[in-house]
Amino acid sequence: MVRLDETDRKILLELQSDASQSLEEIAKKANSSKTPVWNRIRKMRDAGIIKQSTTLLDAEALGFEACFFVLIRTSEHEASWQAAFLQALNDRPEVQEAHRLAGDIDYILKVRVKNARAYDNFYQALISEVKVHNVTALLSMEEIKSTTQLPL
Repeated sequence: MVRLDETDRKILLELQSDASQSLEEIAKKANSSKTPVWNRIRKMRDAGIIKQSTTLLDAEALGFEACFFVLIRTSEHEASWQAAFLQALNDRPEVQEAHRLAGDIDYILKVRVKNARAYDNFYQALISEVKVHNVTALLSMEEIKSTTQLPL
């Protein structure tokens, strides 16, 4: 594990907030200069702390108006089923997140689609590829908070 100091944390906070900022802007906010900031960013990338830089898009502005949280229960737990399930999820760009859970529900998916018909197409394709015991889809009525930022 890499030890982070206060300057590293400031840099990471700025990158999480807006990774398109110039090195000069980030350095100024971190009370440093460009070269040391660049070196710190490079070290954090090499250490795997910074995984990637992306651009966040507005789903609704692009027509993806429906967000479903899909709860999946399965009676299958063999490695071959898990591999097929993982492949089915990875093959579907609608799946924004997938988590294996402890408790009564085995998996939860966050699925972003244009509408209910698009969700049904997703659902039909998924259950045709992998056997599941029970699927419950919950439609998000309103996104109250969504962030990718960690509380550094």
